[in-house]
Amino acid sequence: MGLSEAPGQRDTQALLSTTQTMELRRRDYHVERPLLNQEQLEELGNRGSATGTWQWRNWFRCSRARAYALLLQYLPVLTWLPQYPVREWLLGDLLSGLSVAIMQLPQGLAYALLAGLPPVFGLYSSFYPVFIYFLFGTSRHISVGTFAVMSVMVGSVTESLAPDEDFLQASNSTVDVAARDARRVQLASALSVLVGLFQVGLGLVHFGFVVTYLSEPLVRGYTTAASVQVFISQLKYVFGLHLSSRSGPLSLIYTALEVCWNLPKTVVNTLVTAVVAGLVLVLVKLLNNKLQKHLPVPLPGELLTLIGATGISYGIGLNEVDVVGRIPAGLVPPVAPSPQLFARLVGNAFAIAVVGFAIAISLGKIFALRHGYRVDSNQELVALGLSNFIGGIFQCFPVSCSMSRSLVQESTGGNTQVAGAISSLFILIIILKLGELFQDLPKAVLAAVIIVNLKGMLMQFTDLCSLWKTNRVDLLIWLVTFVATILLNLDLGLAVAIAFSMLLVVVRIQLPHYSVLGQMPDTDVYRDVAEYSEAREVPGVKIFRSSTTMFFANAELYGDALKQRCGVDVDRLISQKKKLLRRQELKLKRLQKGNKLVKKAGAALYLVPWQVSAENELEDIAAGDQEDAKAPAMSSLKALGLPQPDFHSLILDLGTLSFVDTVCLKSLKNIFRDFREIEVEVYMAACHSPVVSQLEAGHFFDASITKQHLFASVHDAVIFALQHPRSGPVSPALVTKL
Repeated sequence: MGLSEAPGQRDTQALLSTTQTMELRRRDYHVERPLLNQEQLEELGNRGSATGTWQWRNWFRCSRARAYALLLQYLPVLTWLPQYPVREWLLGDLLSGLSVAIMQLPQGLAYALLAGLPPVFGLYSSFYPVFIYFLFGTSRHISVGTFAVMSVMVGSVTESLAPDEDFLQASNSTVDVAARDARRVQLASALSVLVGLFQVGLGLVHFGFVVTYLSEPLVRGYTTAASVQVFISQLKYVFGLHLSSRSGPLSLIYTALEVCWNLPKTVVNTLVTAVVAGLVLVLVKLLNNKLQKHLPVPLPGELLTLIGATGISYGIGLNEVDVVGRIPAGLVPPVAPSPQLFARLVGNAFAIAVVGFAIAISLGKIFALRHGYRVDSNQELVALGLSNFIGGIFQCFPVSCSMSRSLVQESTGGNTQVAGAISSLFILIIILKLGELFQDLPKAVLAAVIIVNLKGMLMQFTDLCSLWKTNRVDLLIWLVTFVATILLNLDLGLAVAIAFSMLLVVVRIQLPHYSVLGQMPDTDVYRDVAEYSEAREVPGVKIFRSSTTMFFANAELYGDALKQRCGVDVDRLISQKKKLLRRQELKLKRLQKGNKLVKKAGAALYLVPWQVSAENELEDIAAGDQEDAKAPAMSSLKALGLPQPDFHSLILDLGTLSFVDTVCLKSLKNIFRDFREIEVEVYMAACHSPVVSQLEAGHFFDASITKQHLFASVHDAVIFALQHPRSGPVSPALVTKL
């Protein structure tokens, strides 16, 4: 047994010794190179100006290849459809399109009510925009069409600009529903056209990055507040109440209070219908989740609920229950929007355009990352814009993509937007032939469909716990967005949320973390001495670093923090030095004036010998004082009796500097001037090449500040500062140790 273990032990010992040897070699690994300032670095690397790429020149070139490239860029379907693998993907897209169409039907009817429009316009909005996106979109898996957040934003516009009070009939004080609906359809279609124009315009000028200013906490807080607004807006259909139309700030609060006050007027049949429909939908969703692995496609709970509720309503008749009403068969002709409405809709249209694009691109990028393809944000703007623009001409309201339908489209085998085209064709068949069958559908069932589908967005309240643990600034953005949207309505709430988010960015930039760096033992690594207890400041050298770039908004704060962290009252020291030098200058002037008076007296009188000797003595004193007059420029703090800083060199670590503006240039020059006044030499380190180019363009370097004051790394600057101190030689042992 012992003999058999001996080789293994020897191998283990050999392995350990080898590992230890490699560790020792790693410890003894040194890099030897000369110190590199900016001039030496440019000479060593043969730095030249970067060749500019004038992309705008290509925009005005016209050729057959250029035209074909533009066609493929703006009509992506021509790129992937000719290469579509029919055998592998068609069946999956067919099943996926059918599944999405089954969901699209009830959601289209329900979200039209949410937008304040007749239900059939939800079907139109589920057909035209979906087919347009099939031609122009770049995402393969998102399901474009009606969406709760977009619908409630549209509803807030239509109900504010066309309230029920404007359509009261004089004879019986009832609302002229036909005239009201016609006006709201006109508003919604004009809004869709304007949203489309905004999105197409932003996409053509490559403004897709605008969505990056909507952070994830902002979007999630906004959609959560919108879901609460959707929920409260559907309570009137659940309880069978007739409420007054409200819009503007605090309208949601007033609506909730009005619902509470009118609860005694609840229609029991309507409430029971909504509750039963909601329970059926929840049970079917739970069943789908449990049998997800065993079902090829999810059970169409919403469609089954709509069919069942319509059949019961038609068969037995539900007293006092509001129904959808007449759904006309066929498509409506295109109608040009009224330009006079654009001025009243422009603000809401821009907000809807940005929110709709933010939701679509965030979902599109998630699916693209999961399936390994690329989504073009600018082309997505164009695709959504054309969908809304053309849809608005055909009397649709603004759309985006739905998370629930997109997940179904992906999970049921959808591979491309062929699934979206198939779902739009199914909706077309329903519009042409089957839409009339749902005219007895209770509105309470559609409200139940909307409320049940809000589960995903209402679950975003759990973000509060996670953000509290991870990032409380993001939590603050979430809360401010939510509260502002609830109190001020969707349009003003979004504006307040974006403004607050930008304000926080400005505050963070203006209040960065400033630190004095020290050297880590036996390394060329420098870290904040306040955070690393083993980091030691290099004797005679101060190294200062900011966590963010310096520009006009924080340049003054940078200078103040630098002087504070250095432990020297720079401004007071400079003031005392100037005061002493000014005093010497005044003394000299008085002596020179006395000398002139003596000369005048000597010219007018015969001087006795003792007077001549006194005159000569005075001239000697004046000459000596003139020599002292040259001294102020060369006077040291020590000669003036002022305290000297405990360091002779200051190094600015500018590794975080990303750009340079004129205020930054002036601040850096002021730092050089002030610290040189107190006999401290200033160096810069770790500037990136674009920053160096901007310093050159701003004429920062001159006879007093050269590129020899700029070093490739902090360590290079430290060694150079120790080798060339202003106050005298430094111990060679210290330089060798570094």
